[in-house]
Amino acid sequence: MNKLKKYMVMNKALALISLLFVFASCEDVVNLDLPTGETKLVIDAEIIWKKGTDGKDQTIKISKTAPYYNGSTPKVSGAQVRVENSNGDVFPFNETEAGVYKCTNFVPVIDADYKLFIDAEGQSFTAVEKLTSVTPINKVEQKIVPDFDGTDIIELTFYYNDPADQTNYYVTDYQAPFLIYPEYEITNDEFYNGNEISTRYSHEDKMLPGNTVTITHRGVSKNFYNYWKLILEASNSNPFSVPPGNIRGNIVNTTDASNFAMGYFRLCEADQVPYVVQ
Repeated sequence: MNKLKKYMVMNKALALISLLFVFASCEDVVNLDLPTGETKLVIDAEIIWKKGTDGKDQTIKISKTAPYYNGSTPKVSGAQVRVENSNGDVFPFNETEAGVYKCTNFVPVIDADYKLFIDAEGQSFTAVEKLTSVTPINKVEQKIVPDFDGTDIIELTFYYNDPADQTNYYVTDYQAPFLIYPEYEITNDEFYNGNEISTRYSHEDKMLPGNTVTITHRGVSKNFYNYWKLILEASNSNPFSVPPGNIRGNIVNTTDASNFAMGYFRLCEADQVPYVVQ
């Protein structure tokens, strides 16, 4: 009986392996009939004050969620957009193209509170956030390191000094010709408070000499750090993780609280360094 059972188990295993090869060799593209959720407003509202600039030029984008297989996302035109600071100063954002709203006279002040106001498609939205500072990048270093498969790859490391008198949170993005979209990384100073922090970046064998990698290093609030952490965890597509569902930001619909918008209103000071790979 034991031999028979082993024989049956082996046959089942071989059949399963054969099936996997059949599916792996299939080249037909299959579009799944995915369910379509409720359409939501998407508000991309980052006020970013790059060191060395006056921070006057800022952009807010408004669009809508779309089905997975759509080639583009619907832009939202005709919205009324403004930001106010705690002194009552008003900074209007005017539509320059479909769904894109620009301000040319913004005044950034570290640790000042700002409030976002948006009226779009009969709904009103608000959000409040503080402009968070960041310490500058001290230097960027490059070295060759072995990858997991033993091949040599280029690794960049940038350094910055963390302030000792406060708790800090950081969001960094990397942009380069070999990246379709920016790659993001989050850091906090829980174990490095008051010390120099180093952050490493590499990209398999695609980062080559002559490439320019632009590093944008932001100081962010704790709430935005936690929000972005959920976004990154969801985008990793871990099949064993629990789906987070709709990740809520800080933008509130004052007309209908249940009809919330996607996105997060954040204000960040940033240091941006373009590095040419050697």
